[in-house]
Amino acid sequence: MNGAPSGRSRVLYHMARADFLERVRRYSFLVTLGMTMYLGYLAATGKIVLQVGDMRGIYNSAWIGTLMSLVVTTFLSLAGFYVVKNTIERDRETRVGQILASTPISKFLYVIGKCVSNFAVLAAMVTVLAVAGIAMQLVQREDAHVQIGKLLAPFVLLALPAMAVVAAIAVLFETIPLLRGGFGNVAYFFVWIMGLAAPAGSGAEGRTSIFDWPGLNLVWHSMKALAPTQSNNFSFSITAGLGSAASSSFLWTGIDWTPALVLTRLAWFGVALAIACLASLFFDRFNPASLRRVRGSALAGADGDTLANSAEVATFRPGAALPRWTAAPVRFRFGAMLGAELRLMLKGQRWWWYAGVVLNLGLSLGLPSAESRGIALCVAWIWPILLWSTMGVRERRDGTSQLLFSSPHPLARQLPAVWVAGFTVALLTGGGFGLRLLLTGEIRGLFAWFVGAAFIPTLALSLGVWSGTGKPFEILYTLLWYVGPLHQIVQLDFMGSSPMTAATRVPVFYLAAAGVFGALAVAGRRRQLQS
Repeated sequence: MNGAPSGRSRVLYHMARADFLERVRRYSFLVTLGMTMYLGYLAATGKIVLQVGDMRGIYNSAWIGTLMSLVVTTFLSLAGFYVVKNTIERDRETRVGQILASTPISKFLYVIGKCVSNFAVLAAMVTVLAVAGIAMQLVQREDAHVQIGKLLAPFVLLALPAMAVVAAIAVLFETIPLLRGGFGNVAYFFVWIMGLAAPAGSGAEGRTSIFDWPGLNLVWHSMKALAPTQSNNFSFSITAGLGSAASSSFLWTGIDWTPALVLTRLAWFGVALAIACLASLFFDRFNPASLRRVRGSALAGADGDTLANSAEVATFRPGAALPRWTAAPVRFRFGAMLGAELRLMLKGQRWWWYAGVVLNLGLSLGLPSAESRGIALCVAWIWPILLWSTMGVRERRDGTSQLLFSSPHPLARQLPAVWVAGFTVALLTGGGFGLRLLLTGEIRGLFAWFVGAAFIPTLALSLGVWSGTGKPFEILYTLLWYVGPLHQIVQLDFMGSSPMTAATRVPVFYLAAAGVFGALAVAGRRRQLQS
């Protein structure tokens, strides 16, 4: 009995270590790490700015450490979630989970091991960025005296607790069936947005707020106390190459880390532990009954006559002559294949999904103002995101690639049918907006809408073919949708939802982008056929 805790600790350590080593060798880890390093470079060159009013702090250890840690709690809390949200699903797909379920490992211990592994992956990225912070201070040379304590304190007390929460939320999403797949990928983006916005209304001082998990309010009030300005504006943003708008600088010596404040930040590790405990309650321990996978759908959909006919074909009398087979003429019907792809894409949608499509059609057609109709189009074209994310993915997901790729002309027949099916979904769901433009004679706006309807499925097909999963499309498309059309930023409005889009050349750019992604989809499918 005395050795039981140490035995569980060893199991936890080796399980988390093996999972960590497996994931740091993945391309997704390297890509995210590279993007994090690039953001560190932007911060070092003044393209990511942290300002109080029109003033910024001198680039000393305290300012640089805080700036880089806020990069972690904002960007890495989003991208890092998608990097680590696959650990339980991978065990499920590789059948390792069934083996683990037959061992004495408890649900709680397994979930904690996955949370520790997630945290270790994210902490490795934080460590790399902390080292880059030292190099950043030497490059800026406004204050070349490196104070390790002041530089690392924000990483330890701001970034790492936030990463612990993200690591636990990723496991929680994987244990809840509704959030396990594509819906959870999209839902987390909005959870992340609300999580960053919540500290803004978390109290006057914000130091001990239960909502300030990234530490934004804590940083703001500490900087405001020392900045010689009356402005209440606090900004942390990318300046897109324009450089800092700060007109002057001031000396900021860092957050005053009192014992109470340190305990407040360390309490977020306790929040992460509570989330992990909740996840262990939802965890099904790889129970096959909880997967709800429909097996033998072909037999389930066959009627009695079909089964009887198949039995007659397979039954022969002894000594009877074999029937003479004649080759039937092969006639390709694109309409039939398109219909099949549409049925596959729409399979499983409930009545409320179709009701939402009808509601969006009516709103985008009948709303009086152009701005409100544009928002309705944004809603209409985020509604089918989980349909588009299956394009180019179903073959690998359902294990039908060998059957599909051995059929006649899969590149010239099946791939265009998949794209046209996705394009048709875009036309149908956003048809109210397009019909309104047609009735009012807004030809340029109609062209922009048409380009958007072509761009979305092309992007989905290209990412699906090359990645074999719908996650990249779900993440990238949601991000583009949020920062572009939903906020009516003309340069990023690939839908034509903004009234100003028709007066620009932006649709032409996205038409060219659709052509590029289409060529990439063809190249990716040709690569699959040759492998």
